[in-house]
Amino acid sequence: MKIEIQGQDAVKATEELLAIEGLEGSYETPDEVEREGTLATIATIVGIVGGSLTIAEKLYQWNNKYQKSLHNPTAPRIERVLIVGNNNRRLLLKDATLEQIKEILED
Repeated sequence: MKIEIQGQDAVKATEELLAIEGLEGSYETPDEVEREGTLATIATIVGIVGGSLTIAEKLYQWNNKYQKSLHNPTAPRIERVLIVGNNNRRLLLKDATLEQIKEILED
């Protein structure tokens, strides 16, 4: 599974994402993705430990933290998070429900 994160604090957000207990993976910052001052990272998740519902809840909380920060100019900012599942199914986290996140984790 891959998770693309875009925004000025994409690296910080990605490092925090990969620090979530139960997620194992790494990330890269492709040069060609940076445009118009927007940084992007692509995290590759190679392992999920602890159940998809638990991880879905943690992803949901992580995303909500950064979505709420859009209203606080001094908080870390990300603009977009896209999950690409193992079957190439795509899910934008912005308006995703907990159930939708859980489903893409289980695919």
